[in-house]
Amino acid sequence: MLVEQNKVVSLSYEVRIDAFDGELVDSADKDSALSFIYGSGNMLPEFEKKIAGLDMGKEFKFNLTSNQAYGAHNAEFLMELPIDIFKENGKINDKLMFAGNVVPMRDEQGNQFDGLILSFDDKVVNMDFNHPLAGKELFFTGKIIEVREATTEEISHGHIHGQGHHHNHDCGSHNHDHGCGGGCC
Repeated sequence: MLVEQNKVVSLSYEVRIDAFDGELVDSADKDSALSFIYGSGNMLPEFEKKIAGLDMGKEFKFNLTSNQAYGAHNAEFLMELPIDIFKENGKINDKLMFAGNVVPMRDEQGNQFDGLILSFDDKVVNMDFNHPLAGKELFFTGKIIEVREATTEEISHGHIHGQGHHHNHDCGSHNHDHGCGGGCC
C-alpha cells in the first residue's frame, strides 16, 4: 500500500539541522514510530510531498529549506510583554520565570503559542514566539514502517485512534504553528 491521501502512515525518522550529519533535533525509531493520517493537515506540506507514493519498507532521505519547513526567523515574533501578566497572586513563579524557559501562552482569541523567555527585568519579559526551528534547513532520513487505510472515524476526527498509533513528536507534528509553518515533518 502506498503513502497517499487518508492513509495512516507510520514511519521512523531522524531530522538534523544544516546537514545530513548535522545536529540531531528529533527522531522516532521503529518501536516509537511517528503515525499520522496523510493529508490531514497535521504535517508540513513539503514533508508529505517528499514521502508521497512511497511503499511500506521504503527508505527516504531529503532536505527541506527553512521556507519549506518553518520559514525564516521573524523579528515580528520577538515581543516585549509586561511582567505583570506572568504574576500569580501578585508574585513571579521562579520555577517558570527564567531565561531559556518555554512558556505556553494564549492570545486574545484563545490560540496557544509557545514562547521562549529570552530575558526579563522587573517591568518586562522579552520573548521569542518563533518556532525553535525557524530559519533552519532540515535534513530527514527514515523508513516507512506501515501504511494502512484510515477508518472513517479517524478521518472525521483528523487523527489516529487505537493503541500506540499517535505520538506527538515535535518534529513530526504540525502542532507548533506560530503563523510560520507548523511542525517539523
